[in-house]
Amino acid sequence: MSGVRVSPPVQITNNMIKYIKESFEELSNHVTWLPREEAQKSTVVVAVFTVLFALAVFAVDYVFQLGLDNFFTMFNN
Repeated sequence: MSGVRVSPPVQITNNMIKYIKESFEELSNHVTWLPREEAQKSTVVVAVFTVLFALAVFAVDYVFQLGLDNFFTMFNN
């Protein structure tokens, strides 16, 4: 056999570098991004709803905890 044989780690590294270069090129030239102002507004909306959802989960958890505490204290006395 003639030619240079490439070991698997070198081939994996070359494939990874090729993938990163192609991904960067795709993101730079072929993706349609939102305008900055719209992206900022969407980020604020997501952050607000995340906080509201966290508060709702906290409230439900607190109510269940109170209910379970009362339930178990009924049987401890």
